[in-house]
Amino acid sequence: MGIKAKKETAPRIKKADLERLILNFLEKENKQSFNYKQIAFAINATHPSNRMDVINILDALAAAEVIQEVGIGKYKAMSNRGTQNIGTFVRRSNGKNGVMIDDEIILVAERNSRHALNGDKVRVEISANRRGQEPEARVIEIVEPKEQVFIGTLNVEKNYASLVTDSKFLAADIIIPRSKLKGGKTGDKAIARITQWRDEEMNPKGEVVDILGTKGENTAEMHAILAEFGLPYKYPSNVEKAANDIDAGITPQEIAKREDFRGVTTFTIDPRDAKDFDDALSIRKMKNGHWEVGVHIADVTHYVTPTSIIEKEAKQRATSVYLVDRTIPMLPEHLSNGICSLRPNEEKLTYSTIFEMDDKANVINSRIVRTVIKSDRRFTYEEAQQIIETGEGEFKEEILTLDKLAKELRKRRYDNGALEFDRAEVRFEIDKDGKPISVFFKESKDANKLIEEFMLLANITVAEHIGKVPKGKKAKTFVYRVHDNPDPEKISNFSQIAARFGFKVKTEGSPKDVNKGINRLLKDVKGRGEENMLSILAIRSMAKAMYTTENIGHYGLAVPYYTHFTSPIRRYPDMMVHRLLAKYAEGGRSVDKLKLEDQCKHSSEMEQLAANAERASIRYKQVEFMQDKLGEVYEGVISAVTEWGFYVELDENKCEGLVPVRDLADDYYDFDEKNFCLTGRKYHNKYTLGDIVRVQVARADLEKKQLDFALVLDEGNPNISLAEKKKLKKEETSIAAKKKSQHKSQKKSEKKSSRKGRR
Repeated sequence: MGIKAKKETAPRIKKADLERLILNFLEKENKQSFNYKQIAFAINATHPSNRMDVINILDALAAAEVIQEVGIGKYKAMSNRGTQNIGTFVRRSNGKNGVMIDDEIILVAERNSRHALNGDKVRVEISANRRGQEPEARVIEIVEPKEQVFIGTLNVEKNYASLVTDSKFLAADIIIPRSKLKGGKTGDKAIARITQWRDEEMNPKGEVVDILGTKGENTAEMHAILAEFGLPYKYPSNVEKAANDIDAGITPQEIAKREDFRGVTTFTIDPRDAKDFDDALSIRKMKNGHWEVGVHIADVTHYVTPTSIIEKEAKQRATSVYLVDRTIPMLPEHLSNGICSLRPNEEKLTYSTIFEMDDKANVINSRIVRTVIKSDRRFTYEEAQQIIETGEGEFKEEILTLDKLAKELRKRRYDNGALEFDRAEVRFEIDKDGKPISVFFKESKDANKLIEEFMLLANITVAEHIGKVPKGKKAKTFVYRVHDNPDPEKISNFSQIAARFGFKVKTEGSPKDVNKGINRLLKDVKGRGEENMLSILAIRSMAKAMYTTENIGHYGLAVPYYTHFTSPIRRYPDMMVHRLLAKYAEGGRSVDKLKLEDQCKHSSEMEQLAANAERASIRYKQVEFMQDKLGEVYEGVISAVTEWGFYVELDENKCEGLVPVRDLADDYYDFDEKNFCLTGRKYHNKYTLGDIVRVQVARADLEKKQLDFALVLDEGNPNISLAEKKKLKKEETSIAAKKKSQHKSQKKSEKKSSRKGRR
């Protein structure tokens, strides 16, 4: 279902027509629920006078039981379900359990849960809901238990043991017989499964699946994070053995089937700690004065066959996982860091996109072919950047030419409406025991952008090669990397908030026009107080990219065709793309779309799990890094606002922590979801996304991966002395006055330049 953004100047709709439009819309989208804003957008009722009309009609229809209110302010078509239904159980450690049926969560009290676990398919009996009360459900059968494990810390007593879980889906400890401990002892981090949980029992019984190590030990904690998200933390020995038996096999017969680039200047540019080099660039001058640029990608599918156990493992993993201190590769090390890695001075088999380009980076011709290469040099990003900045170094002419071409490609991309988000990534320097000793910020410089542009060009070219067909012809089934248009409500809210600061962002028109406006805003807001807030909101208004066979284009890149071809060592969709290219090049028929779509969906889900695990490892290291800094005071920016408090990202190290609303003792605060702020009822103090605040490190809980901050100037904060508060208040007042003065000067300067412009 896609809700299209409508013009703000839409005419007022008569009240008599509104009810019909609302009912038609909800009936059409009968499996989803919507709030009044989403419904108003969908039926084009965006005239200000229609706002209360929509709200009143929805209330009246719900009261008459023509539609149902499934949550506070969320409506959907009246369900035709009976008293018994099958759904997915949702368990929470806070006791707020429920069952998901047709996109609606119905409450299930613990006494009525039959101890169903999160994700179990259950049959429930639903009570009739009375006006003003939410319906409740009772589990009468667990139809299909979900296979799952729990991570926690063992506590071994004389006669029994228990696993104190880290799970947000299970509040009860798991009782484990001593015979089922697998050698575990008190303090060990372990993985366990539930084997029995009778209705009358408070705690489930279980058995240990694996011992990860001692609680607090780095590898044990990193493996626990992977296990928490259902991601593998070690390789099956039979898969590694199968990989070790593979030979590089670069024979004269194989070379004869490929274009030979071994004599062309070729090199890789990667992070300094990279071990798997899956892309290389070649460049040479052509007789006609143009440049031939080759984007060479490791030919993984030459070695990994569709029926092998390596293939099965790679398909399941779908991606390499990058935690703070380690990489868990999709392919065994013999392949990822050995045979397939494009290491210097070694012959390698590759799948390549070859471009003929002029000096302005216009692509005159391109082809997609299997090749053999021999890389001349392995550059780190830092080494390539130094050559770009100084004009000196090995292969300087080649690197400087590629940099010039990449800048032309980049400029053209942004001129065509691609989005330009450029936020620094946080990285930790880790000691030999895995402890974070310092924080640094990874910035994307020209060398990074050089590689990025040619990888984007290769991915676009491959997607167009299959997807862009002559009129009247049907494109063959393929794997696309798509990025949908932003949610109209989010982009509208973003536009309204930007307008308060004097920035105009278009919410309608072509994606190119909208994106150019966002890019202009991000550029103009640099260095201003509202930069953080507007940058965060712009990113959050965007959809998530995903893999699918249904090509809808890539909004963020502003291109109609895009795929992933350039990283088959670490992404399974790239392997799928390589195989499809080869099949179709040989005249093969279009593959089964439903089967391929299932693989795309699985890859998207695994990508999301890997990203969640990476974020969890970063949070763990942030908390670990801040453990010895309790009581220290930092300046930061409010990075998120919720009903339970607001999160602050520290300027100095980008660590993020929560200021709980319960600790704001000076007032009672209400959460304003639309305006991303908490507002005090009595004194009207306001904490808004993007605000600069001063906080003190109050708590660092490694088990929960949670940092808590205390607002320094909050009168209810018991951790700061009155003298310190007064001193900080004085400093804060001085900073505020200085900022106010700077803002006035900036406004005067802007007015002067505006007058000059009008003249």
